[in-house]
Amino acid sequence: MGNNIGGSTKKTKVMKINGEILKLKTPITTSEVVKDYPGHVLLESEAVKKFGIRAKPLEAEQELKPSKIYFLVELPLFPKEEITSNKVTRRVKSDVHMNAQDRLECLMLSRRSASDLSISKPSNGAVVQLKMKLPRSVVQKLIEESRDEAEVAEKIMDLCMHNS
Repeated sequence: MGNNIGGSTKKTKVMKINGEILKLKTPITTSEVVKDYPGHVLLESEAVKKFGIRAKPLEAEQELKPSKIYFLVELPLFPKEEITSNKVTRRVKSDVHMNAQDRLECLMLSRRSASDLSISKPSNGAVVQLKMKLPRSVVQKLIEESRDEAEVAEKIMDLCMHNS
């Protein structure tokens, strides 16, 4: 064995999407790396690990640190929306405070209810969309009392007819 004394070259690694690794001598800035790759940005590997797709790209003049790994990724181009004066922002502030599990259950029930109701189309061929709010206990009771999804949809329709 023996001792290893070396003047380690300070390099940083940049990985492309296809798996190719670029080893670059430091000091080097982000703009020097991405100048050959238009539309691409550099992301720190730690930021990607922590934030996933929400990781923020490095600034153009930020220096890359030696012995760190960076990802070179292409940002998708979104079409620029035309700003019109008649465009209305739609924001709703709800007084209902639900945790994530409750929101997920509500979403699953609302999607299932909507899909069940879309099965029973009117005879004249017109599409009818129905939205109604039911307490979770009522929906749970309907599900437990019914044999299948179609029967749940029928009972929800009966509730709708009696309430209107």
